[in-house]
Amino acid sequence: MSAYKHVLIGLDLQPESQQVVERVKSLFPESSLLRTLMHVQEPLSFAYGGDIPMDLTEVQNQLEEQARERLAVVGKELGIPPENQHVIIGQPAHEMHRFASDNNVDLIVVGSHGRHGLSLILGSTATGVLHGSQCDVLAVKV
Repeated sequence: MSAYKHVLIGLDLQPESQQVVERVKSLFPESSLLRTLMHVQEPLSFAYGGDIPMDLTEVQNQLEEQARERLAVVGKELGIPPENQHVIIGQPAHEMHRFASDNNVDLIVVGSHGRHGLSLILGSTATGVLHGSQCDVLAVKV
């Protein structure tokens, strides 16, 4: 695994994310490796499609701040400094691809929930990251 120089760790910040964190700790304990944490939060307007006639900016800002706080806890556990912790608003797979391309990432690590049935057909973040990535992807089964 030492061939990797920059690993992007994409977390959804659900309790199962700890399994991804543990896998990263076991595979990449060396401090010479650049590790970046990322949480991509979909805009509330994506979820509600403009059906709610109100300004969701304050709610979006609160969710973003909560994500930053939770990411900081994981960053501390992994020894990843704040400047390498990112909360981004957008579509998760797209934003991870963009970040990886712009920052010379050579491995993306994400959790995979092993979806079945309709959710498998509709896709998941891990599937989206895998199929559009220009670098290696490690999907950790959670």
